[in-house]
Amino acid sequence: MFKSLLVAVDGSENAKKALRVACELIKNSDTKLHILHIPEALAHETTLVWGIGAIPLEANPEDLKRAGTQIIEKAKANAEELGVSQIETHLDQGEPARTILSQAKNLGVDAIVLGSRGLGDLAGLVMGSTSHKVTHAAKCTVITVR
Repeated sequence: MFKSLLVAVDGSENAKKALRVACELIKNSDTKLHILHIPEALAHETTLVWGIGAIPLEANPEDLKRAGTQIIEKAKANAEELGVSQIETHLDQGEPARTILSQAKNLGVDAIVLGSRGLGDLAGLVMGSTSHKVTHAAKCTVITVR
């Protein structure tokens, strides 16, 4: 069905659900799964993020990169457990919606899978969530998981 699929993960429960859905769609196939994480400092306290803890607002870029790498590695391990064998991971920077769209275009993916709500801040509620922005601008199939 798909040749390649991109799933964006931020460590939230909805991102974990999106990863599970992506893996269900492509397990036992030759489809390549691209796992993308875009490190962001959170403007609020959160509960554990994929078992690594929340990243404080004052975190430096190196701390964000280290935490992002942990999130991607946990996501990759989960995808392998769920039967996906062709996996590439990507750690990128920038505004999440734009970065997801740019990566999807550069990688030539057939579909993007996103959680409907991630760890983003209150601005996402006011200006539109990442999943909403990606859905309206993507040039490929977008699957939003609730």
